[in-house]
Amino acid sequence: MDLPRIERAVREILAAVGEDPNREGLLETPGRVARMYAELFSGLHSEPARHLQKVFTEDYDELVLVRDITFNSMCEHHLLPFIGKAHVGYLPNGKIAGLSKLARVVEEVSRRPQVQERMTHTIADLLHKELDAKGVVVVLEAEHSCMSIRGVKKPGSITITSAVRGLFLTNQSSRAEVMSLINQR
Repeated sequence: MDLPRIERAVREILAAVGEDPNREGLLETPGRVARMYAELFSGLHSEPARHLQKVFTEDYDELVLVRDITFNSMCEHHLLPFIGKAHVGYLPNGKIAGLSKLARVVEEVSRRPQVQERMTHTIADLLHKELDAKGVVVVLEAEHSCMSIRGVKKPGSITITSAVRGLFLTNQSSRAEVMSLINQR
């Protein structure tokens, strides 16, 4: 990540909106923003599939579901955050992953500029491929700052996306079961 370049760009944005980038309160802002972007976009330089490399052989073929995995990501259209929860489930095919690994995958995939729809598909595809799962379901619920603080200004609006793979595509009762578990409150 080119932090000095980000700092120069932030100084230019501050000047372009009519601020003085040399004002005391803004002197360190370009550096802070550069470090923030390095953190928020760290998923661009990582391979989340690595978290699914270590698996455990287990004769378990029922649903594994982790609900309410918090995440924040950045809308690629406005570079504003969207914040929400991921629900990730799979039907093992002779091997299981550590539960924290599912959260790590969500975390790393979230750390890049994107749209929620692509994030949902990326997580589902990773789990399906890396775990050779019989079925995968991923549901994301998020509030988008680009909708709540600008434009239409509708805070509290939640966007829900889902991706299903394998058995959840073909077996409606399995799909209904996992969706009811996700929606339980």
